[in-house]
Amino acid sequence: MTTGPLFMLSWPLFSSSSASRYICSLVPLANAVRLLILGLGLRTNEGVVKSMSRDGDAKELLRGPLYYVAVLFISTVCFWRDSPVGMIALSVMCGGDGIADIIGRKFGREKLPYNEKKSWAGSTAMFVCGTALSFASIYYFTYLGFYALDPLDTLARVTFISLAATLVESLPITSSLDDNLMVPTTAMLLGSILF
Repeated sequence: MTTGPLFMLSWPLFSSSSASRYICSLVPLANAVRLLILGLGLRTNEGVVKSMSRDGDAKELLRGPLYYVAVLFISTVCFWRDSPVGMIALSVMCGGDGIADIIGRKFGREKLPYNEKKSWAGSTAMFVCGTALSFASIYYFTYLGFYALDPLDTLARVTFISLAATLVESLPITSSLDDNLMVPTTAMLLGSILF
């Protein structure tokens, strides 16, 4: 949950050179290579596999964790500091979807009527945290001078994007389509339209 936001917070430390986004993108790219090597069984590292998988199966690294670093890479290369779209996608994926799982497991007794695997508590947490982290990230970059956005208008757009991402995450289709792909893709598509 914290890897994406911490990575994104480091973006202002890079120079204004056009090559900066590509240099920065080497971090998630290197992580993707590591996940591929471990997930394909070319090397073994039980500690990494256990820390990044739910079942302790190295092949799990080729799904959610690999998608996660792919989104980090795409957000860096495609959106960087030029657009808030990448940081919104990272925020709803990392902060929103990440906290949804934790809160849903702990307090998710009341399930959604259309998806018994998802709960009202998890979806509410995703929406609130995704919105809050997105807005806080944009505010941070605005404060540093990267954007000049109206706060209320930005909050309305971010709220809409977070709500849409939350709805997509709550659908029964995420059992066959990984939410580490569906959530940020929804945020990127809507963000590209709204920003």
